[in-house]
Amino acid sequence: MKSDLQAAQEVVELITGGWRAQAVHTAVTWGIPDRIEAGLTTSAELAEATGAKEEGVHRLMRLLVAMGVFEGSERTGYRNTAVSSALLDRPDSLRDMCLLYGEEFYTAWGHAAEAISTVGAGFEIAYGEPLYTYLGHHQDASDRFQRAMRAGNLFFDYVPDAFDFSGKHVVDVGGGNGQLLATILKAAPDARGTLFDREHVMAAARENLAATVGLDRAAVAGGSMFDAVPEGGDVYILCRVLAGWDDDQLVQAFENCRRGMADASSRLLIFERVVVDEGSRVLPALWDLHLLMTNGGRHRTVEHFTALLDRAGLDVERIAELPVETTALVAAPRG
Repeated sequence: MKSDLQAAQEVVELITGGWRAQAVHTAVTWGIPDRIEAGLTTSAELAEATGAKEEGVHRLMRLLVAMGVFEGSERTGYRNTAVSSALLDRPDSLRDMCLLYGEEFYTAWGHAAEAISTVGAGFEIAYGEPLYTYLGHHQDASDRFQRAMRAGNLFFDYVPDAFDFSGKHVVDVGGGNGQLLATILKAAPDARGTLFDREHVMAAARENLAATVGLDRAAVAGGSMFDAVPEGGDVYILCRVLAGWDDDQLVQAFENCRRGMADASSRLLIFERVVVDEGSRVLPALWDLHLLMTNGGRHRTVEHFTALLDRAGLDVERIAELPVETTALVAAPRG
């Protein structure tokens, strides 16, 4: 019986995906998109600038041109495409995401079989400690993580369309470097905010908020959402900070937000990727498994979130879909 050639080709495409990712990671590590942008367009020029051998650069560029990352040839010179331009070293680039995913997270995925079989974090297996503990004392990795998160937050500009923040005191719980809070405060000039997160991200958050909206409108506070959150907020936000924690911890965080609310008109906004168990697309399911590799976490269904909010005395009032596979849940305090 003849082999199914199409199926065989699809298998080859699947199992060589890691090679492709590492080829892109190598190019970004060497700064090749930036060097091409600066006018170094041959393998010889790129090799001299990176300290690599010309033959290795030539073979790498042959693959990356075939993949559509770059265009051109040795004869005509290499040129950036829209793909490689998204990897240039500049604000809102995907460069740091590529570096993080190609280094620490790629290492974590190397322990996929053990992580999946034990439902434990591949990162912890690889590095001997949880992701956030590691980031707490590896500042370079923490900085790359924050910048990678920023690059993946393309939906932030659409958040002010999903909720009216006018005149509100907005508390962004786990707000990272303050990008989302700054976006909200820019869209609602009469609103004010408080960013609440772990101590090791405070410096970056304070610097970013000072440069974008001013510290007269945005306070910064450190702590854990599982202990308590700043009180008196009209709107509490939990944006992509829930997936690494278990159900009981989420209920505790939700309860703390409810207790901190100024009054019955206050709301909790959750922005997360969600999963479905039937008819799932590849990327949401892949992000879910990636969470298992990095911090032992998971994405949840809307129904799961609704049940956890109910335990915390909150009712889902409205659900909205945002770009980049993000779902917004607006929850109101019960009674």
